Amino acid sequence: MIVTGFHASRTHKFTPGQKEANRVLAVGRAPVEHGFAHLENWRILAKLRTDPAHVTQLLRALLVLTNLEVNR
Repeated sequence: MIVTGFHASRTHKFTPGQKEANRVLAVGRAPVEHGFAHLENWRILAKLRTDPAHVTQLLRALLVLTNLEVNR
């Protein structure tokens, strides 16, 4: 299941509940996006694309880093 935020337009403004839901989603999404940015900077994702044998180890490392960032 993919969770996406609410979208506003000129004619459809956010309700307070929708604003809060988007805020909560952004708080949870930020550490994961930062983790992927670090992996891209370290060129780990390039190795993942070239050698499928590294997939399990790299995804476990990503999970550990993400959990550390979320719990920080």
